[in-house]
Amino acid sequence: MSQTIKIKGMSNREFLESYARPGRIGLAGGSTSIDKAIGRAQRHLDADKAWSQWSHAFVFQGQRVDGQHWVIESDLQINRKHIRLGVQENRISKFFDDGYYTHLTVLDFDLAPEQVGRVLAEGLELVANRVKYSVRELFGTLIALRYAKLRTRDNLLDRDKSFYCSAFVHHLFRTAQIDLAPGLTVKNTTPEDIWRTAVPHTCYVLDRPVPQGKLRKLRQRVKKRLPKRRTK
Repeated sequence: MSQTIKIKGMSNREFLESYARPGRIGLAGGSTSIDKAIGRAQRHLDADKAWSQWSHAFVFQGQRVDGQHWVIESDLQINRKHIRLGVQENRISKFFDDGYYTHLTVLDFDLAPEQVGRVLAEGLELVANRVKYSVRELFGTLIALRYAKLRTRDNLLDRDKSFYCSAFVHHLFRTAQIDLAPGLTVKNTTPEDIWRTAVPHTCYVLDRPVPQGKLRKLRQRVKKRLPKRRTK
């Protein structure tokens, strides 16, 4: 059985440093146009067509000798004159910016030590083999979101030695005999699918108040959808 625990009054840093543990999954949603586009594309998974909060998925690796928590992820990492495109290791400080990463959650599946070992070992193997981030497969998944039958088949734009973020996480957990989204092919998995997994877990959600500007826009959207009153 799963449970959701809402955490209030914490910054991104405080939240992650409190709940990051080896083998747990992190989901993040950001404020960029790319994050919003990914969230919008996942509306096809919701009966009410609500946008997803989540645009990125990763796995916590644990704390190292530098005193920092690290994650394994497949991502597009762009720094000054340096681009990393694929499976990589990063400090969780990457997610500390509250304005950039506006939504965060940590999923704890209570993995046994040997399961944690399998997940992390496979992740490090893919780091060592320089497995690429697949923008092409991401587009294949976006197509499948519009046509449900395609979600159970191989990704239309499948390629070898590549994963986008949520497909990478799904793949890692399958090595520990945990299928986060039964019936879906790994390379058609979205962050929202992981968020909605039926596998028993504890979900820690950073519950942050909606900014007044955003709340005003939401109210305006609702108001537009309401039927207009007839005047006599």
